[in-house]
Amino acid sequence: QVGLVESGGGSVQAGGSLRLSCVASGRVFGTYAMTWFRTAPGKDREFVSTISGSGGTTRYADAVKGRFTISKDNARKTVYLQMNNLKLEDTGVYYCATGTTQLASAPQHYAFWGRGTQVSVSS
Repeated sequence: QVGLVESGGGSVQAGGSLRLSCVASGRVFGTYAMTWFRTAPGKDREFVSTISGSGGTTRYADAVKGRFTISKDNARKTVYLQMNNLKLEDTGVYYCATGTTQLASAPQHYAFWGRGTQVSVSS
């Protein structure tokens, strides 16, 4: 069984920064990819960023490239999402997901999900 718990969300003004964390329980950390998705009000869940089990490969959605950085600490079983220069359109609930070795951007590839953490960006 895998458990994922996100934290670090909050309210911030546009241009500000937040760092999200996702702590995993279970034996998958270091094997599976760890991925961040987000859901904005009235929109479908969308891919944000993913990192391979080893941490050596990362991918980003075009909307966040150059502003967000994903990283992981295998010893702490934690994946991070550093979000800089936040924009209004970054508002949403951010979810951590895992369950595949592929660096997949589609939600259906992921079997395990956290409950999410809210990010609100205001002008």
